[in-house]
Amino acid sequence: MGFSLVLLAFWVPGAVFGVAAGLRGWTLAAAAPLLTFGVVALGIPVLGGLGIRWDVASVAGWTVALAAVAFGLGRVVRRFRRDASAAEPTAKTPLGEHLLIGAGVLAGMAVGAAATLRGIRTPGNINQDFDAPFHANLVRWIAEHGDARPATVGTIANLPDEHHYFYPDTYHALLALLVGHGGLDVVEIVNLASLAVVLAFPLGVAVLCRAWGMPAIGTAAAAVAAACFTAFPYDLMWHGPVWPYGAGVALLPALLALGRLLLVPRGITAPVTIALGVAGLAGLHTSVVFVALIYFGLLLAALAFRLEVIDWRAAWPSIAATAVLGVLLGLPQVLPSLYNAGGVTSAQWPTAETVTGAIGQTVTFSPMTGFPQWWIGVPALIGVVLLVRHRRMVWVVAAYVVFGGLYAATVSLDTPLVNLLSGPFYNDYYRIAALLPMIGAVGFGQFAFSASTWTAARLRKWRPQLRVAPLVVLAVLALVVGVASRGGYLGRNTKSVNIGYRGFPAVSDAERAALDWLGQHTAPGERVMNDRADGSVWMYALEGLRPVEWTFYGAEPGTQASYLSLFLNGVERYPKVRETLTALGVRYVFVGSGTATPNLRNSLGLAGLAHTPGFRQVFRNADAAVYLIEGGAPSGSAAGHGG
Repeated sequence: MGFSLVLLAFWVPGAVFGVAAGLRGWTLAAAAPLLTFGVVALGIPVLGGLGIRWDVASVAGWTVALAAVAFGLGRVVRRFRRDASAAEPTAKTPLGEHLLIGAGVLAGMAVGAAATLRGIRTPGNINQDFDAPFHANLVRWIAEHGDARPATVGTIANLPDEHHYFYPDTYHALLALLVGHGGLDVVEIVNLASLAVVLAFPLGVAVLCRAWGMPAIGTAAAAVAAACFTAFPYDLMWHGPVWPYGAGVALLPALLALGRLLLVPRGITAPVTIALGVAGLAGLHTSVVFVALIYFGLLLAALAFRLEVIDWRAAWPSIAATAVLGVLLGLPQVLPSLYNAGGVTSAQWPTAETVTGAIGQTVTFSPMTGFPQWWIGVPALIGVVLLVRHRRMVWVVAAYVVFGGLYAATVSLDTPLVNLLSGPFYNDYYRIAALLPMIGAVGFGQFAFSASTWTAARLRKWRPQLRVAPLVVLAVLALVVGVASRGGYLGRNTKSVNIGYRGFPAVSDAERAALDWLGQHTAPGERVMNDRADGSVWMYALEGLRPVEWTFYGAEPGTQASYLSLFLNGVERYPKVRETLTALGVRYVFVGSGTATPNLRNSLGLAGLAHTPGFRQVFRNADAAVYLIEGGAPSGSAAGHGG
């Protein structure tokens, strides 16, 4: 039941808009989640600006309103331009091809779901990595406050007085609508949402291949391969985790599939769906928009060099309208990010590979892996060469050169130029690596098609009576590759996902029990003093308790939270400590064990509280302790949450 609600949230709003805009079939199915995030991204500033609470009812009304506008605009355009809906005549796709593609998509989804669920283990399992509590806290904050505008959420980033704070929160705003429904808690919601993203990726890759002329056999193979590369989506589930960015990468194929509509204009369908998709990607993570712009730039270059067939006279109005509308809808999502642009581009990661090693990882589509994924990487590389030979999706191959080169440079070189080019990605080679599997899947699809048809032709020539169909050969190839790679690298990808849920751990079951006790003994409006390093930054997402330290990064120097983290155990020596505790409304202190990373140090001010005057231990178990601040601490009722 719970996961069904997550799937409905991802697909239904976008499907409603997509139908109104003229999308149908496979394209509608793949584009629906992308359009959903576009609907959400546009709705956040509008509903928030009008003072309308962010909830299921208001978002449903906003979705219907946008769909009505799209439908009405389409009617007007068709009325005044009768050829606006004329499409390039295409042969009807045989049912067998639909079934083959569907089988490939379902197989890819099954492989992805198996790796993800085995890695997470249970939907209620906490992701222990660095950014997970921020994402979970943000989901709960939006749900409780009913306002998804980024400028209103600075508190959970330890910046309560920063009114220009920005972090793209479209992903969190959609998930916030699920809080309190279907028996789902915040941890389950963020985990099941990551599974929904995994399911969307093979579907998007299949529709991308189908839209740009890949035969059904290759399309089905590409969908399966999309679920096998470790770099995406599995590495992003522990690295960070960067869930919103991962969602943007997963939905990128759907946007590129919509790009095919620019070549065969159908009224307003291409301009409004692509523009809304751009807004959705920008709302998920602004760096994904840079990726989309590069892809569309390469597509335009391919059109200019006649690598793709286009009737410019018929297509240019749709292309121009798409560009204008894309800027109008996407720019408002991107501009606020400039506030934090310096922090993004100044991030630095140490090099992790030699130049030779980085190139080897790139050509085998195995970035950031200890051992290459030979069984899918080598066929994918051969497929890329075949794509060029057959002049199919050459602009995607060009993107492989761009992003593959950027990955290899970022992971192996530390130069001003490399840091500048990788700046939109936080100079993070894992994020750039995540862009390669989509191209690898397309290449694998081309290889599967070429290999199966070539082999079938040779077998028929050798033994004409065999009547071997390419599909039979493909099945044999799939079996060989599947067995050799141990089930599509299922074990390897499961381990990758599980890194984030294994951790050190930052939050253990005993600490969760302590937080549960604390949730029953705090009064409304109180805050809980905590250590930024020990996982207690999860307390808001788990129990609705407001911590003093909200993130593993810790509060800014000079803030009240930072001061207490340094001097709390001097409460009897420094009057300012007690004054700060009173000002913040702190009565309890939570001290846990474990850290998010091995080099993260515990706060000095929370050391030795068991033997420090002014603190009385009121709860202890194997991994956590709770202390009551004695004398002059804020008073409150004995029960209730501080949310």
